[in-house]
Amino acid sequence: MSGDIEDKPQPLIEHLMELRTRLIWSIGAFFIAFIVCFVFAKHIFNYLVFPYKLAVSWANLDVAKAQLIYTAPQEFFFTQVKVAMFGGFVIAFPIIAAQIYKFVAPGLYKNERAAFLPFLIASPILFLLGAALVYFFFTPMVMWFFLSMQQAPGNDEVAISLLPKVSEYLSLIMTLVFSFGLVFQLPVVTTLLARVGLLTSEWLAEKRKFAIVLAFVVAAVLTPPDPMSQIGLAIPTILLYEISIYAARLVERQRSQQALEEASGSSDVAKTDSV
Repeated sequence: MSGDIEDKPQPLIEHLMELRTRLIWSIGAFFIAFIVCFVFAKHIFNYLVFPYKLAVSWANLDVAKAQLIYTAPQEFFFTQVKVAMFGGFVIAFPIIAAQIYKFVAPGLYKNERAAFLPFLIASPILFLLGAALVYFFFTPMVMWFFLSMQQAPGNDEVAISLLPKVSEYLSLIMTLVFSFGLVFQLPVVTTLLARVGLLTSEWLAEKRKFAIVLAFVVAAVLTPPDPMSQIGLAIPTILLYEISIYAARLVERQRSQQALEEASGSSDVAKTDSV
């Protein structure tokens, strides 16, 4: 199917063949990206360790002595597999999103395609913004909080040191990246729903207090069980909710303006016909 084909009925077998083609392209892109990332898994993991090193420097500790450990022979191998899957999905996501759009686009009108395409571009950008917030600020802040709980030996006290496991550190940063990435999709989702008329800015504003409670509940579910992570995710969620209300108002103003233009155009046509 081509993106230039107009909307028309298609046999079920053609839809299934089209779906198979898009799945093959998506799975193939992910598999190739996975293989490449697995080859460079250690290098990628070293980049993911940067937030931990930054936290160590914030805690005024010796960065050269910072280390992560693994306690099972196979642990670091499976950690590299997870790193490769994580990197493969990130690299292949633009191709996967393009395949989804190519599968959906023939069933949309031209104006619907034009309206949907900006959101397809905005979605990965917002995801990257959320991931960048996790990588450069939130994860270092969380790790700094945990590092500050260490205890130095002396005064009849034993040394209590933080030695993160590679698998647990990777799970932490992956959970935070995906949590923030998904939360940063909130303006895209609400704007789409407002565009099709399923949500209004007035309704979103009325449900603000419930959204605040829900933000903390979702943060408690998606993040590790510590207050720093939960508050750090809940606050951006609330801010994004306010941005979503503003975006919904812009969509409503745009729809009202288009309706006025169409009404004025119809009246001009009617006057011309009467003349």
